Amino acid sequence: MSERGMLIVLSGPSGVGKGTVRKALFNEPDVDFKYSISMTTRKPRKGEVNGVDYYFVSKDQFEENIKNGEMLEYAKYVDNYYGTPLQYVNETLDSGRDVFLEIEVNGAMQVRANCPDGVFIFLTPPDIDSLRNRLVGRGTDDIEVINKRIEKASKEIRMMQNYDYAVVNDKVSNAVDRIKTIVKSERLKVNRVMPNYLNKLGDEI
Repeated sequence: MSERGMLIVLSGPSGVGKGTVRKALFNEPDVDFKYSISMTTRKPRKGEVNGVDYYFVSKDQFEENIKNGEMLEYAKYVDNYYGTPLQYVNETLDSGRDVFLEIEVNGAMQVRANCPDGVFIFLTPPDIDSLRNRLVGRGTDDIEVINKRIEKASKEIRMMQNYDYAVVNDKVSNAVDRIKTIVKSERLKVNRVMPNYLNKLGDEI
């Protein structure tokens, strides 16, 4: 039987750069995570591809998935649903592969309740002004939506205490290096190493 994979959760306020950091991380030659694509009811932004960036579905379809217990986590954010389909995550972890989630803060807390052995990383901006500048520079939302996101982000940053690690996204390459260091350290934790080690030891006796 394969050793179960590790669940890695990257979360943080909207506009902090989660998607950018995740894409840069996956371009690293020594990274071999399986990315769990999130599902959302929001409209695709320019350049986003269905089944690559998100699964874009209707509100009715998303609510049907919730009703059927097919979501690992989900949240409603600025009038749209976001969530993680459950089946893919379980099958991939059971096969021994590590799964990487990039999700919103409320969703991460649901995953924490269901998967306490996951690795939870909070990506945070250097400060609120930096976050506002990123949202304005992105050019995808009007000022009313940006103000809503900033207000919500201020509350979400206070939830950092519920995570295992905090990574400041001052520069994408720095954030990537920090996440890679965290994952390497997690692999060496006794509670991850010992069960597999004892199984091997038992086979030799």
